[in-house]
Amino acid sequence: MTATVELKRKSLQIRMDLLRIIHRAKMGHTGGSLSNTDVLTTLYYSVMRHDPKNPKWQGRDRFIASKGHSVESLWCILADLGYFPKEELETYCQFGTRLIGHPNNKVPGIEMNTGALGHGLSVSVGMALAGKKDQRDYRVFCLMGDGEQAEGSVWEAAMAGAHYGLDNLIGMVDRNRLQISGSTEDVMGMDPLDSKWEAFGWRVEQIDGHDFGQLQRSLSQAPQEKGKPTMLILNTVKGKGISFAENRPEWHHHVPNDEQLRLAIEELEAALGALAPETERSGAHANHS
Repeated sequence: MTATVELKRKSLQIRMDLLRIIHRAKMGHTGGSLSNTDVLTTLYYSVMRHDPKNPKWQGRDRFIASKGHSVESLWCILADLGYFPKEELETYCQFGTRLIGHPNNKVPGIEMNTGALGHGLSVSVGMALAGKKDQRDYRVFCLMGDGEQAEGSVWEAAMAGAHYGLDNLIGMVDRNRLQISGSTEDVMGMDPLDSKWEAFGWRVEQIDGHDFGQLQRSLSQAPQEKGKPTMLILNTVKGKGISFAENRPEWHHHVPNDEQLRLAIEELEAALGALAPETERSGAHANHS
């Protein structure tokens, strides 16, 4: 079985888990969690250097979820990897839980509390600069929303990242083009986003945020230019994987009802089933080789 098929399979399972915890809690940011699932799956299962048994390992790569409201996919991945018991997912957004609606650094694997948009990249710049000064080779990955690009502090951090030559810093924008009040271009137009980041001194690449081959290649190879931070603009679909939620702004903060959950799980299970022939073809090819 190829690594890409394994990542596809894992991402579908994570989507089912996040829908279930949102449905159980009756709250959550469904659309954005579905759009960022593939990049998080690639990071945690294929790219980043990390150890669930030793979350504070000094050599670990760092991940900052600056778009912290879309935390559900991250909680499900951390639980699946063993950062905390998977049963704890059932407490998501319940009274007294650690698993609140934004990243919480009381949970192993979380570097910082996030949720107030525009803060994550600034902290990531600090972490990357510390790595340079301490002569450590870890990388810092920071995922932002596209609506978040309207925050002025993002661009202060952009200037600092380039000024200090932080080639150990990889920024990512979940470019699904929707925010809670509608199209990002209607709310606060930001195109051409790639040219803006280039003008601030970053190496910029636009990729399909749901293509595991592209995600693995670009995330693994960063930095590709010495002395420059990297910005990956991930072209994604809000609500990805659920036909009736895709590209629908109302699913930004929407809880599936019982019937919608049933239909969504059926779609995801069908997608999992469709991977079986692909897995068989990969195995046959390997045996023939």
